[in-house]
Amino acid sequence: MQQLAAWDEYVRRRENRWRVWGGAALLFLFFMAATPKIPHSPRHHLFADMRNFLGVPNTLNVLTSFPLLVVGVVGFVLCLHGNCFGISVKGEIWGWAFFYAGVVGLAFGSAYYHLKPDDARVIWERFPMMISIASLFSTLVTERLDQRLGLTCLFSLMLLVLGSIVYERTFNDLRLCMMFMLVPSVAIPAVAFMFPPKYTHSRYWFWAAGFYLLAKFEAMADMKAYSLNHYIISGHSLEHLILASVPVLLTAMLWCRNIKIVRDC
Repeated sequence: MQQLAAWDEYVRRRENRWRVWGGAALLFLFFMAATPKIPHSPRHHLFADMRNFLGVPNTLNVLTSFPLLVVGVVGFVLCLHGNCFGISVKGEIWGWAFFYAGVVGLAFGSAYYHLKPDDARVIWERFPMMISIASLFSTLVTERLDQRLGLTCLFSLMLLVLGSIVYERTFNDLRLCMMFMLVPSVAIPAVAFMFPPKYTHSRYWFWAAGFYLLAKFEAMADMKAYSLNHYIISGHSLEHLILASVPVLLTAMLWCRNIKIVRDC
């Protein structure tokens, strides 16, 4: 615990933040230099369940996107209604608003993509998901460290999201976008563990990260999951439903939590 407290104090010092950002930049450059290019492939758009019901292509992959719409709209409205959620500073409202807006965008983008999966449409699924992930991490930084650092992180990551999309479309390389999908599953639990919570119910961060990892596992085991449940629902459709549980958990956290540590932001 003393080591975690020392790390907390180290990061809070402004002169040390540049060292942390610099270290992250070096890791990023090493990753880009050490890994091969990952181009688009037609195989990325082949899913286990491509059934057509009532004239809707890939019906279940389309329909399972809409729980995200429900929880996203509800969360966005409650987020802007300040008395409903346990949010104590305006910087957190920015982060949570971007998060729920990204969830809503993901619902529409995923449904649009799965109606006709191809390289041109996948961006409309990937882009809002990256926005949600970036804003969620920034919100956690705002909560655990301070508002200014969190807002800097938020808008910096939004620019990085745009840059990653432009890089993908220009150079046909998925590595930056894949980083946004994978790194937060480690970074968010790490920050939640290393820095003391400002609010109660902080364990929900770990539950959300766990469900996110489970969703990605279901996506990778698309056909295997499909065959195990006797071809009722595929792993990719299950990924959509499990992903919807992530904002549900975080919404429950926001609704139930109270301030645990009063912190200058």
